[in-house]
Amino acid sequence: MPAAKPASPSSPAWSSRPAFYLATIGAAVGLGSIWRLPYLVGSSGGSAFLVVFVLACLLIATPLLAAEFAIGRRSQRCPADAAGIVARESGLGTGWNAIGVIGTIAVFAVMSYYTVIAGWVLAYTWKVASGALAHQSRDEIAALWQGFLANPIEIGAWHLVFLLMVAFISARGVGRGIEVATKVRAPVLLVLLMILATYALITGDVRQGLGFAFTPNLEAITPQVALVAVGQAFFATGVGLAMMLAYGAYVSKGTSLVRSALAITGSILLVSLLATLTIFPLVFQYGMDPAQGPELVFDVLATVFSEMPGGRLFGTLFFMLLVFAALTPSLAGMEPVVGWLQQHRKHTRARAVAVTIALAWVLGIGSVLSFNLWSGWHPLGVVPVFADKTFFDVLDYVSANILLPIGALLTSVFVGWRLSRAIVDEELAETTPFARRVCVWLLRYVCPIAITTMLIAALATV
Repeated sequence: MPAAKPASPSSPAWSSRPAFYLATIGAAVGLGSIWRLPYLVGSSGGSAFLVVFVLACLLIATPLLAAEFAIGRRSQRCPADAAGIVARESGLGTGWNAIGVIGTIAVFAVMSYYTVIAGWVLAYTWKVASGALAHQSRDEIAALWQGFLANPIEIGAWHLVFLLMVAFISARGVGRGIEVATKVRAPVLLVLLMILATYALITGDVRQGLGFAFTPNLEAITPQVALVAVGQAFFATGVGLAMMLAYGAYVSKGTSLVRSALAITGSILLVSLLATLTIFPLVFQYGMDPAQGPELVFDVLATVFSEMPGGRLFGTLFFMLLVFAALTPSLAGMEPVVGWLQQHRKHTRARAVAVTIALAWVLGIGSVLSFNLWSGWHPLGVVPVFADKTFFDVLDYVSANILLPIGALLTSVFVGWRLSRAIVDEELAETTPFARRVCVWLLRYVCPIAITTMLIAALATV
Protein backbone atom coordinates (compact mmCIF):
# COMPACT_ATOMS: atom_id res chain seq x y z
CA MET A 1 0.00 0.00 0.00
CA PRO A 2 1.60 3.32 -0.96
CA ALA A 3 2.19 5.75 1.84
CA ALA A 4 0.58 9.15 1.91
CA LYS A 5 2.61 11.88 0.35
CA PRO A 6 4.72 13.52 3.05
CA ALA A 7 4.41 17.16 3.80
CA SER A 8 6.94 19.49 2.32
CA PRO A 9 9.62 20.86 4.61
CA SER A 10 7.78 24.17 4.74
CA SER A 11 4.50 22.61 5.85
CA PRO A 12 3.42 23.58 9.38
CA ALA A 13 3.93 21.00 12.08
CA TRP A 14 3.68 20.72 15.85
CA SER A 15 7.06 21.08 17.52
CA SER A 16 6.47 18.16 19.89
CA ARG A 17 3.89 15.67 21.10
CA PRO A 18 3.05 17.77 24.18
CA ALA A 19 2.45 20.73 21.86
CA PHE A 20 0.01 18.62 19.83
CA TYR A 21 -1.76 17.42 22.98
CA LEU A 22 -2.10 20.96 24.34
CA ALA A 23 -3.30 22.31 20.98
CA THR A 24 -5.97 19.66 20.49
CA ILE A 25 -7.12 19.90 24.10
CA GLY A 26 -7.23 23.67 23.70
CA ALA A 27 -9.28 23.28 20.52
CA ALA A 28 -11.87 21.14 22.28
CA VAL A 29 -12.07 22.50 25.82
CA GLY A 30 -13.86 25.81 25.50
CA LEU A 31 -17.15 27.57 26.10
CA GLY A 32 -18.93 24.31 25.32
CA SER A 33 -17.60 22.83 28.57
CA ILE A 34 -17.84 25.92 30.80
CA TRP A 35 -20.73 28.01 29.43
CA ARG A 36 -22.93 25.62 27.47
CA LEU A 37 -22.71 22.47 29.63
CA PRO A 38 -23.96 23.99 32.93
CA TYR A 39 -27.11 25.47 31.44
CA LEU A 40 -27.83 22.22 29.60
CA VAL A 41 -27.38 20.29 32.84
CA GLY A 42 -29.75 22.73 34.50
CA SER A 43 -32.43 22.47 31.85
CA SER A 44 -32.04 18.79 30.87
CA GLY A 45 -32.37 16.67 33.97
CA GLY A 46 -29.23 17.41 36.00
CA SER A 47 -27.43 14.14 36.79
CA ALA A 48 -29.37 12.26 34.11
CA PHE A 49 -27.87 14.51 31.46
CA LEU A 50 -24.35 14.08 32.87
CA VAL A 51 -24.57 10.27 32.78
CA VAL A 52 -25.36 10.21 29.07
CA PHE A 53 -22.85 13.00 28.35
CA VAL A 54 -19.97 11.06 29.93
CA LEU A 55 -20.86 7.86 28.06
CA ALA A 56 -21.20 9.75 24.77
CA CYS A 57 -17.77 11.36 25.22
CA LEU A 58 -16.09 8.03 25.92
CA LEU A 59 -17.88 5.71 23.48
CA ILE A 60 -18.75 8.01 20.57
CA ALA A 61 -16.63 11.16 20.56
CA THR A 62 -13.31 9.49 21.44
CA PRO A 63 -13.16 7.03 18.50
CA LEU A 64 -14.39 9.75 16.13
CA LEU A 65 -11.60 12.06 17.28
CA ALA A 66 -9.03 9.33 16.63
CA ALA A 67 -10.54 8.76 13.16
CA GLU A 68 -10.34 12.47 12.30
CA PHE A 69 -6.73 12.64 13.47
CA ALA A 70 -5.92 9.61 11.30
CA ILE A 71 -7.46 11.15 8.17
CA GLY A 72 -5.70 14.46 8.77
CA ARG A 73 -2.27 12.94 9.44
CA ARG A 74 -2.49 10.52 6.52
CA SER A 75 -3.39 13.24 4.04
CA GLN A 76 -1.41 16.19 5.45
CA ARG A 77 -3.79 18.45 3.59
CA CYS A 78 -6.52 20.92 4.52
CA PRO A 79 -9.77 19.29 5.75
CA ALA A 80 -11.64 19.89 2.48
CA ASP A 81 -9.15 17.65 0.61
CA ALA A 82 -8.10 15.24 3.35
CA ALA A 83 -10.57 12.35 3.09
CA GLY A 84 -10.41 12.25 -0.73
CA ILE A 85 -6.63 11.83 -0.69
CA VAL A 86 -6.84 8.98 1.81
CA ALA A 87 -9.78 7.43 -0.06
CA ARG A 88 -7.74 7.15 -3.26
CA GLU A 89 -5.23 4.97 -1.42
CA SER A 90 -8.04 2.47 -0.85
CA GLY A 91 -9.31 2.71 -4.42
CA LEU A 92 -12.25 4.89 -3.44
CA GLY A 93 -13.52 8.09 -5.02
CA THR A 94 -12.83 11.63 -3.90
CA GLY A 95 -16.48 12.07 -3.02
CA TRP A 96 -15.39 11.29 0.53
CA ASN A 97 -14.07 14.84 0.60
CA ALA A 98 -17.61 15.61 1.73
CA ILE A 99 -16.38 14.83 5.26
CA GLY A 100 -14.05 17.81 5.29
CA VAL A 101 -16.20 20.09 3.16
CA ILE A 102 -19.24 19.66 5.41
CA GLY A 103 -17.05 20.01 8.48
CA THR A 104 -15.45 23.21 7.18
CA ILE A 105 -18.85 24.76 6.42
CA ALA A 106 -20.18 23.69 9.82
CA VAL A 107 -17.21 24.95 11.82
CA PHE A 108 -17.20 28.30 10.02
CA ALA A 109 -20.90 28.74 10.74
CA VAL A 110 -20.32 27.82 14.39
CA MET A 111 -17.34 30.15 14.69
CA SER A 112 -19.33 33.08 13.28
CA TYR A 113 -21.67 32.96 16.30
CA TYR A 114 -19.28 31.36 18.81
CA THR A 115 -17.05 34.43 18.52
CA VAL A 116 -20.09 36.66 19.06
CA ILE A 117 -20.66 34.89 22.39
CA ALA A 118 -16.93 35.22 23.11
CA GLY A 119 -17.41 38.95 22.55
CA TRP A 120 -20.13 38.91 25.24
CA VAL A 121 -17.64 37.24 27.58
CA LEU A 122 -15.01 39.86 26.82
CA ALA A 123 -17.53 42.64 27.46
CA TYR A 124 -18.60 41.17 30.78
CA THR A 125 -15.00 40.72 31.87
CA TRP A 126 -14.65 44.47 31.53
CA LYS A 127 -18.02 45.24 33.12
CA VAL A 128 -17.31 43.12 36.20
CA ALA A 129 -13.68 44.26 36.54
CA SER A 130 -14.66 47.94 36.23
CA GLY A 131 -17.30 47.61 38.94
CA ALA A 132 -20.24 48.31 36.63
CA LEU A 133 -22.17 45.40 38.20
CA ALA A 134 -21.18 46.03 41.79
CA HIS A 135 -24.01 46.54 44.30
CA GLN A 136 -26.66 46.22 41.61
CA SER A 137 -30.00 44.53 42.36
CA ARG A 138 -31.16 41.44 40.51
CA ASP A 139 -33.57 43.51 38.45
CA GLU A 140 -30.83 45.99 37.57
CA ILE A 141 -28.45 43.19 36.53
CA ALA A 142 -31.17 41.67 34.35
CA ALA A 143 -31.92 45.06 32.81
CA LEU A 144 -28.24 45.64 32.10
CA TRP A 145 -28.05 42.27 30.34
CA GLN A 146 -31.13 42.99 28.24
CA GLY A 147 -29.81 46.45 27.42
CA PHE A 148 -26.50 44.96 26.31
CA LEU A 149 -28.24 42.50 23.97
CA ALA A 150 -30.37 45.31 22.56
CA ASN A 151 -27.31 47.33 21.52
CA PRO A 152 -25.94 45.97 18.20
CA ILE A 153 -23.10 48.51 18.12
CA GLU A 154 -21.73 47.41 21.49
CA ILE A 155 -22.10 43.69 20.75
CA GLY A 156 -20.57 44.11 17.31
CA ALA A 157 -17.62 46.09 18.67
CA TRP A 158 -16.76 43.45 21.28
CA HIS A 159 -17.16 40.75 18.64
CA LEU A 160 -14.64 42.57 16.45
CA VAL A 161 -12.19 42.99 19.34
CA PHE A 162 -12.27 39.27 20.04
CA LEU A 163 -11.79 38.40 16.36
CA LEU A 164 -8.78 40.73 16.18
CA MET A 165 -7.26 38.85 19.13
CA VAL A 166 -7.75 35.59 17.25
CA ALA A 167 -6.31 37.08 14.06
CA PHE A 168 -3.18 38.36 15.80
CA ILE A 169 -2.36 34.93 17.23
CA SER A 170 -3.35 32.89 14.18
CA ALA A 171 -1.37 35.04 11.75
CA ARG A 172 1.82 34.15 13.63
CA GLY A 173 1.42 30.56 12.46
CA VAL A 174 1.27 27.14 14.10
CA GLY A 175 4.53 27.27 16.02
CA ARG A 176 4.81 30.93 17.02
CA GLY A 177 1.10 31.61 17.38
CA ILE A 178 -1.23 28.70 18.09
CA GLU A 179 1.30 26.65 20.08
CA VAL A 180 2.29 29.58 22.28
CA ALA A 181 -1.36 30.46 22.96
CA THR A 182 -2.23 26.89 23.95
CA LYS A 183 0.83 26.57 26.20
CA VAL A 184 -0.16 29.72 28.09
CA ARG A 185 -3.87 29.00 28.10
CA ALA A 186 -3.77 25.46 29.52
CA PRO A 187 -2.23 26.21 32.94
CA VAL A 188 -4.08 29.53 33.29
CA LEU A 189 -7.43 27.86 32.58
CA LEU A 190 -6.79 25.04 35.04
CA VAL A 191 -5.56 27.35 37.83
CA LEU A 192 -8.50 29.73 37.46
CA LEU A 193 -10.99 26.87 37.44
CA MET A 194 -9.49 25.29 40.55
CA ILE A 195 -9.49 28.61 42.42
CA LEU A 196 -13.11 29.27 41.51
CA ALA A 197 -14.25 25.71 42.26
CA THR A 198 -12.55 25.80 45.66
CA TYR A 199 -14.21 29.11 46.47
CA ALA A 200 -17.63 27.85 45.37
CA LEU A 201 -17.31 24.69 47.47
CA ILE A 202 -16.35 26.74 50.53
CA THR A 203 -19.00 29.46 50.22
CA GLY A 204 -21.79 27.88 48.15
CA ASP A 205 -24.66 25.50 48.88
CA VAL A 206 -22.73 22.31 48.24
CA ARG A 207 -25.46 19.90 49.29
CA GLN A 208 -28.12 21.21 46.91
CA GLY A 209 -25.73 22.13 44.11
CA LEU A 210 -23.89 18.82 43.93
CA GLY A 211 -27.03 16.87 44.74
CA PHE A 212 -28.72 18.40 41.72
CA ALA A 213 -25.76 17.59 39.45
CA PHE A 214 -24.63 14.21 40.74
CA THR A 215 -27.48 12.38 42.53
CA PRO A 216 -28.37 9.41 40.27
CA ASN A 217 -31.66 10.00 38.50
CA LEU A 218 -31.81 7.45 35.70
CA GLU A 219 -35.60 7.83 35.37
CA ALA A 220 -35.01 11.31 33.99
CA ILE A 221 -33.06 9.98 31.00
CA THR A 222 -35.62 10.57 28.27
CA PRO A 223 -34.90 10.28 24.54
CA GLN A 224 -34.75 14.08 24.35
CA VAL A 225 -32.25 14.32 27.23
CA ALA A 226 -30.12 11.61 25.62
CA LEU A 227 -30.09 13.40 22.25
CA VAL A 228 -29.15 16.72 23.82
CA ALA A 229 -26.36 15.04 25.82
CA VAL A 230 -24.90 13.32 22.76
CA GLY A 231 -25.09 16.60 20.87
CA GLN A 232 -23.22 18.34 23.70
CA ALA A 233 -20.52 15.65 23.57
CA PHE A 234 -20.05 16.43 19.89
CA PHE A 235 -20.08 20.19 20.47
CA ALA A 236 -17.64 19.97 23.39
CA THR A 237 -15.10 17.76 21.60
CA GLY A 238 -15.35 19.41 18.19
CA VAL A 239 -16.21 16.14 16.43
CA GLY A 240 -17.49 16.72 12.90
CA LEU A 241 -16.23 20.31 12.80
CA ALA A 242 -13.05 19.67 10.75
CA MET A 243 -10.83 21.17 13.48
CA MET A 244 -9.19 17.86 14.32
CA LEU A 245 -8.74 17.06 10.63
CA ALA A 246 -6.78 20.31 10.38
CA TYR A 247 -4.73 19.78 13.53
CA GLY A 248 -4.13 16.11 12.68
CA ALA A 249 -2.40 17.17 9.46
CA TYR A 250 0.31 18.86 11.54
CA VAL A 251 1.17 15.84 13.72
CA SER A 252 4.08 13.46 13.05
CA LYS A 253 4.27 9.70 13.14
CA GLY A 254 4.95 8.18 16.52
CA THR A 255 2.14 10.06 18.27
CA SER A 256 -0.67 7.84 19.49
CA LEU A 257 -3.90 9.16 18.01
CA VAL A 258 -6.09 7.07 20.32
CA ARG A 259 -4.19 8.34 23.36
CA SER A 260 -4.57 11.89 22.05
CA ALA A 261 -8.33 11.40 21.68
CA LEU A 262 -8.56 10.04 25.22
CA ALA A 263 -6.55 13.01 26.50
CA ILE A 264 -9.09 15.37 24.93
CA THR A 265 -12.04 13.46 26.35
CA GLY A 266 -10.46 13.28 29.79
CA SER A 267 -9.69 17.00 29.76
CA ILE A 268 -13.25 17.86 28.73
CA LEU A 269 -14.67 15.72 31.53
CA LEU A 270 -12.27 17.29 34.06
CA VAL A 271 -13.12 20.85 33.00
CA SER A 272 -16.83 20.01 32.88
CA LEU A 273 -16.57 18.64 36.43
CA LEU A 274 -14.78 21.76 37.70
CA ALA A 275 -17.31 24.02 35.95
CA THR A 276 -20.16 22.09 37.58
CA LEU A 277 -18.48 22.36 41.01
CA THR A 278 -18.07 26.09 40.45
CA ILE A 279 -21.48 27.08 39.16
CA PHE A 280 -24.19 25.03 40.87
CA PRO A 281 -23.20 25.57 44.54
CA LEU A 282 -23.22 29.34 43.89
CA VAL A 283 -26.50 29.23 41.96
CA PHE A 284 -28.29 27.40 44.79
CA GLN A 285 -26.61 29.45 47.52
CA TYR A 286 -28.14 32.62 46.10
CA GLY A 287 -31.52 31.13 45.24
CA MET A 288 -31.11 31.40 41.47
CA ASP A 289 -32.65 29.18 38.78
CA PRO A 290 -30.22 26.51 37.45
CA ALA A 291 -32.44 25.99 34.39
CA GLN A 292 -32.15 29.61 33.27
CA GLY A 293 -30.69 28.60 29.89
CA PRO A 294 -27.95 30.40 27.93
CA GLU A 295 -28.36 33.43 30.24
CA LEU A 296 -27.09 31.35 33.20
CA VAL A 297 -23.64 32.96 33.00
CA PHE A 298 -24.47 36.49 31.87
CA ASP A 299 -27.59 37.09 33.95
CA VAL A 300 -27.77 34.60 36.83
CA LEU A 301 -24.06 34.35 37.67
CA ALA A 302 -23.53 38.07 37.12
CA THR A 303 -26.17 38.61 39.81
CA VAL A 304 -24.43 36.13 42.09
CA PHE A 305 -21.10 37.92 41.70
CA SER A 306 -22.74 41.27 42.47
CA GLU A 307 -24.11 39.92 45.78
CA MET A 308 -21.33 37.66 47.07
CA PRO A 309 -18.35 38.83 49.16
CA GLY A 310 -15.36 39.41 46.89
CA GLY A 311 -17.67 39.12 43.92
CA ARG A 312 -15.85 41.71 41.84
CA LEU A 313 -12.56 39.82 42.09
CA PHE A 314 -14.01 36.34 41.60
CA GLY A 315 -16.40 37.51 38.91
CA THR A 316 -13.52 39.03 36.98
CA LEU A 317 -11.55 35.78 37.34
CA PHE A 318 -14.56 33.80 36.13
CA PHE A 319 -15.09 35.86 32.99
CA MET A 320 -11.34 35.91 32.31
CA LEU A 321 -11.56 32.13 32.49
CA LEU A 322 -14.28 32.18 29.82
CA VAL A 323 -12.16 34.44 27.58
CA PHE A 324 -9.28 31.97 27.76
CA ALA A 325 -11.74 29.12 27.19
CA ALA A 326 -13.07 30.76 24.02
CA LEU A 327 -9.73 31.74 22.51
CA THR A 328 -8.05 28.47 21.49
CA PRO A 329 -11.21 26.79 20.12
CA SER A 330 -11.68 29.88 17.96
CA LEU A 331 -8.13 29.51 16.66
CA ALA A 332 -8.85 25.88 15.80
CA GLY A 333 -12.22 26.70 14.26
CA MET A 334 -10.68 29.17 11.82
CA GLU A 335 -7.88 26.78 10.78
CA PRO A 336 -9.84 24.71 8.19
CA VAL A 337 -10.71 27.85 6.20
CA VAL A 338 -7.23 29.30 6.63
CA GLY A 339 -5.69 26.05 5.39
CA TRP A 340 -8.00 25.93 2.37
CA LEU A 341 -7.14 29.51 1.38
CA GLN A 342 -3.43 28.75 1.68
CA GLN A 343 -3.56 25.54 -0.34
CA HIS A 344 -6.18 26.44 -2.96
CA ARG A 345 -5.82 30.21 -3.30
CA LYS A 346 -2.08 30.33 -2.52
CA HIS A 347 -2.63 33.03 0.09
CA THR A 348 0.09 33.79 2.58
CA ARG A 349 -0.73 32.81 6.16
CA ALA A 350 -1.39 36.43 7.15
CA ARG A 351 -3.68 37.09 4.18
CA ALA A 352 -5.59 33.83 4.68
CA VAL A 353 -6.18 34.72 8.32
CA ALA A 354 -7.31 38.25 7.42
CA VAL A 355 -9.82 36.96 4.84
CA THR A 356 -11.16 34.31 7.23
CA ILE A 357 -11.59 36.75 10.11
CA ALA A 358 -13.28 39.32 7.85
CA LEU A 359 -15.76 36.73 6.57
CA ALA A 360 -16.46 35.50 10.11
CA TRP A 361 -17.17 39.07 11.23
CA VAL A 362 -19.53 39.71 8.30
CA LEU A 363 -21.47 36.48 8.91
CA GLY A 364 -21.42 37.20 12.63
CA ILE A 365 -23.33 40.44 12.03
CA GLY A 366 -26.41 38.29 11.42
CA SER A 367 -26.03 36.74 14.87
CA VAL A 368 -25.39 40.13 16.47
CA LEU A 369 -28.59 41.55 14.96
CA SER A 370 -30.60 38.46 15.94
CA PHE A 371 -30.77 39.76 19.50
CA ASN A 372 -32.04 43.20 18.63
CA LEU A 373 -32.91 44.67 15.19
CA TRP A 374 -33.57 41.26 13.58
CA SER A 375 -35.11 39.57 16.63
CA GLY A 376 -38.47 39.35 14.85
CA TRP A 377 -37.04 38.04 11.57
CA HIS A 378 -37.30 34.28 11.07
CA PRO A 379 -35.42 33.55 7.81
CA LEU A 380 -36.74 29.98 7.49
CA GLY A 381 -40.09 30.61 9.11
CA VAL A 382 -41.98 28.59 6.47
CA VAL A 383 -40.39 25.43 7.92
CA PRO A 384 -42.22 24.45 11.14
CA VAL A 385 -39.12 23.71 13.24
CA PHE A 386 -37.65 27.09 12.26
CA ALA A 387 -40.88 29.04 12.68
CA ASP A 388 -39.67 30.99 15.71
CA LYS A 389 -35.91 30.78 15.09
CA THR A 390 -33.79 33.84 14.42
CA PHE A 391 -30.74 33.93 12.14
CA PHE A 392 -28.60 32.97 15.13
CA ASP A 393 -30.91 30.07 16.04
CA VAL A 394 -30.93 28.75 12.46
CA LEU A 395 -27.13 28.75 12.26
CA ASP A 396 -26.89 26.96 15.59
CA TYR A 397 -29.54 24.35 14.76
CA VAL A 398 -28.36 23.54 11.23
CA SER A 399 -24.67 23.33 12.14
CA ALA A 400 -25.03 21.47 15.45
CA ASN A 401 -27.99 19.20 14.66
CA ILE A 402 -27.59 18.50 10.94
CA LEU A 403 -24.18 19.31 9.45
CA LEU A 404 -22.12 18.17 12.43
CA PRO A 405 -23.74 14.72 12.79
CA ILE A 406 -23.69 14.16 9.00
CA GLY A 407 -19.95 14.79 8.95
CA ALA A 408 -19.42 12.55 11.97
CA LEU A 409 -21.53 9.77 10.42
CA LEU A 410 -19.54 9.89 7.19
CA THR A 411 -16.31 9.74 9.20
CA SER A 412 -17.39 6.67 11.15
CA VAL A 413 -18.51 4.84 8.00
CA PHE A 414 -15.40 5.86 6.05
CA VAL A 415 -12.84 4.78 8.66
CA GLY A 416 -14.86 1.94 10.17
CA TRP A 417 -16.09 0.26 6.96
CA ARG A 418 -14.65 1.65 3.73
CA LEU A 419 -11.04 2.57 4.38
CA SER A 420 -8.39 -0.11 3.90
CA ARG A 421 -7.76 -1.92 7.19
CA ALA A 422 -4.03 -1.69 6.51
CA ILE A 423 -4.24 2.12 6.50
CA VAL A 424 -6.34 2.16 9.68
CA ASP A 425 -3.92 -0.18 11.43
CA GLU A 426 -0.94 1.88 10.32
CA GLU A 427 -2.40 5.19 11.51
CA LEU A 428 -3.50 3.71 14.84
CA ALA A 429 -0.32 1.65 15.23
CA GLU A 430 0.96 3.65 18.19
CA THR A 431 -1.66 2.14 20.50
CA THR A 432 -2.24 -1.43 21.69
CA PRO A 433 -3.94 -3.98 19.39
CA PHE A 434 -6.83 -4.23 21.86
CA ALA A 435 -7.41 -0.46 21.93
CA ARG A 436 -7.22 -0.39 18.13
CA ARG A 437 -9.85 -3.14 17.82
CA VAL A 438 -12.16 -1.40 20.31
CA CYS A 439 -11.81 1.90 18.45
CA VAL A 440 -12.67 0.32 15.09
CA TRP A 441 -15.58 -1.63 16.61
CA LEU A 442 -17.04 1.56 18.09
CA LEU A 443 -16.65 3.33 14.74
CA ARG A 444 -18.41 0.49 12.94
CA TYR A 445 -21.37 -0.10 15.23
CA VAL A 446 -21.89 2.27 18.16
CA CYS A 447 -21.13 5.58 16.43
CA PRO A 448 -23.30 5.06 13.31
CA ILE A 449 -26.30 3.94 15.36
CA ALA A 450 -26.04 6.84 17.82
CA ILE A 451 -25.44 9.45 15.12
CA THR A 452 -28.22 8.13 12.86
CA THR A 453 -30.63 8.32 15.78
CA MET A 454 -29.60 11.96 16.33
CA LEU A 455 -30.11 12.80 12.68
CA ILE A 456 -33.51 11.12 12.47
CA ALA A 457 -34.66 13.01 15.55
CA ALA A 458 -33.38 16.33 14.16
CA LEU A 459 -34.80 15.84 10.65
CA ALA A 460 -38.12 14.47 11.93
CA THR A 461 -38.90 17.88 13.40
CA VAL A 462 -38.13 19.77 10.18
